[in-house]
Amino acid sequence: MIGVLVFPDFQLLDAAGPISAFEIAARFAEGPPSIRVLAVMPGPVRSSSGVEIVARGLKSASAITTLIVAGGEGVRQAAACEKTLGFVRAMAKRGVRIASVCSGAYVLAEAGLLDGRRATTHWQRTRHFLKTYPQVKLEPDRIFVRDGDVWTSAGISAGIDLSLAMIAEDYGDDIAQKTAKQLVLYHRRSGGQSQFSSLLELKAPNGRFGPLLAWARENLDAPLTVEDLAEQAGMSSRHFTRAFMAETGTTPSKAVERLRIEVARQRVQSSSEAIERVAQTTGFRDPERMRRAFIRAFGQPPQSLRRAARAG
Repeated sequence: MIGVLVFPDFQLLDAAGPISAFEIAARFAEGPPSIRVLAVMPGPVRSSSGVEIVARGLKSASAITTLIVAGGEGVRQAAACEKTLGFVRAMAKRGVRIASVCSGAYVLAEAGLLDGRRATTHWQRTRHFLKTYPQVKLEPDRIFVRDGDVWTSAGISAGIDLSLAMIAEDYGDDIAQKTAKQLVLYHRRSGGQSQFSSLLELKAPNGRFGPLLAWARENLDAPLTVEDLAEQAGMSSRHFTRAFMAETGTTPSKAVERLRIEVARQRVQSSSEAIERVAQTTGFRDPERMRRAFIRAFGQPPQSLRRAARAG
């Protein structure tokens, strides 16, 4: 049974997306949908859109095998609610598969479920999440992340991607494909697929280091060492590194790699340019180095992304 945990001012699609996906999957599997919406206070729960959804109380969760925690504007209050946190901890202790959609990761983090684990959340919350939960191994580029029985997904619609992956695990890949087709969605975006442009995620247009990141993107074939970047920014290397991490939530070297990966991905998917040439001009130099970077970021090598783009 699937349980979807909501709270006042939750994001409606965070709940409705997974509910629809599991409902359709159950029908394809020729079984009745088994889904319950849960809340600390049973009854109508108002979403941030004003639309209400009727929830059962937490005591009705005895048969739950998967718990999905929604995100939304009200997540701060939910993450500070001891009844909510205690319930999530109890479900995890019982061996229930736990997942979050978008900012629902804050509830999991406050409950201690993400300590030492890999996780993701909405790209806009990257810096705040990193600062608030340094013990979590945040992977901000991911559509969804699975670490054991704990799953987290990126912004809003990524909850459907996470649900399709769970459906594939529960019912098999064929049911997941049929479900995606019924939803008129691509079967499965890789959990490692970038959820948003790295340049935007690093707030390049408006942030303190926006001009520097834009310059770096135009000069990816250069070495772009920390010393190079610090010189361009007019700062000492030590001061630059500290300031950059405080502003962006990542190190200069990781930011450069993410920019290289983003530009290389776009060129791999949208052109027939040789992989070796892409690696050379985006600063990876060695195609093998670029291949390893793609696998870390997207879960698959450049050739696979190119084939998928052409098939799509």
